[in-house]
Amino acid sequence: MMLNKYADALNDARESIKLDPNFVKGFMREGKCHLSLGDPSSAMRAYNRVLQLEPKNQAAKKELHLAESLQKFEATLDADCEKMDFRKALFCVEQCLQLAGPSMKYKIRKAELLTFLGRYQESQEIANDVLQRDGMNADALFVRGMCLYYQDNIDKAFSHFQQVLRLAPDHQKARETYRKAKQLIAKKEEGNKVFRAGNFEEAYKIYTEALEIDPNNKFTNSKLYCNRATVCTKIGKNEQSVEDCTKAIELDDTYLKAYMRRAKSYMDMEQYEEAVRDYEKILQLDKTRENKRLLQEAKLELKKSKRKDYYKILGVSKTATDDEIKKAYRKRALSHHPDRHSHDTVEVQKEEEMKFKEVGEAYSVLSDQKKRTRYDQGHDMEDLDGFGGGGFNNIDPNLIFQSFFGGGGGGHHFNFGGGGGGSGGFPGGFSFQFG
Repeated sequence: MMLNKYADALNDARESIKLDPNFVKGFMREGKCHLSLGDPSSAMRAYNRVLQLEPKNQAAKKELHLAESLQKFEATLDADCEKMDFRKALFCVEQCLQLAGPSMKYKIRKAELLTFLGRYQESQEIANDVLQRDGMNADALFVRGMCLYYQDNIDKAFSHFQQVLRLAPDHQKARETYRKAKQLIAKKEEGNKVFRAGNFEEAYKIYTEALEIDPNNKFTNSKLYCNRATVCTKIGKNEQSVEDCTKAIELDDTYLKAYMRRAKSYMDMEQYEEAVRDYEKILQLDKTRENKRLLQEAKLELKKSKRKDYYKILGVSKTATDDEIKKAYRKRALSHHPDRHSHDTVEVQKEEEMKFKEVGEAYSVLSDQKKRTRYDQGHDMEDLDGFGGGGFNNIDPNLIFQSFFGGGGGGHHFNFGGGGGGSGGFPGGFSFQFG
């Protein structure tokens, strides 16, 4: 026992009990060996035997209580592992180590939990310490293989799993993890192949299946979420693309590609504040000229988004032609002209008058190539030529309307009716012709 050879010590203790079935010290030694080997149930049997022989044995009572506590922590440990609550499980295994001493069993379990928590260096240090004492310890080799697997060092990981199975063909954890690892890598490659072929719906399905194989492999699953996010942008699912990128970042908060993909999706969804935050993070991770340019573009779009969106007001795209802008203005100006709404409630009249004014503003900018260019570049409206210091307060939407529809020659006639004038500035109803 002083040499930490508890398996050998247990054999000796059992032999001593065979020679003398009432040998109290032998049962005490047996119980201690069971505790150190991580077997609280067997330890409890040994200590109960001591108490049968010596009911007032205080040392046995103390050790029995310790074994009962160990059994409870081990049960909680197993339950937490089942629920994949590895942080709580780590706390339990550390309590087990305090109670059981230098137990190889609990050391290995701690190393496994550290692997699941992404603390690979600590896990490997424990495994290496075990292997220095026992170079053929299959459990320690398995833990080291897990660390390699979860860090995407696939070839070395597979080599470790194969070695474990040669040493212990019935090692269930190694067999199961090896199977999952091969399945996960194959499924990921299948998804990549289908994606490259342009079959995006099928790629989405395959990546989803791959994500279900091994929830504990954070590194590979982070890549899978990012790959699926890319697929989502191809099939018009920008919101899910953002969600998948967020999941990828939660698994790996230094994953630059996931930040880039999410930022682009935010830009496509016109969520510029979120895009700026991501591009700022990207620039922290990778200070390049290109990333700085992307951040500046996002900030410009954010600034532009805080102004009136004249394209939206007219209902046209940002690449609309002059003819499309004219058609859109014609339709909306006629729809919102105050004289058309002279018989509506005061509230409706005010609302339509405001819309009529905004439509005029939008057209006055987007129909002028110079103003439109400066608007697209993010300049403030007060800086645009022709508006002076007062901005659009100096613009009369009725003048824009008359200028658009006015002119000689017949051809079109609009009659909004109404006899009382209305706020549009056309007393006696609106009726005119234009060429």
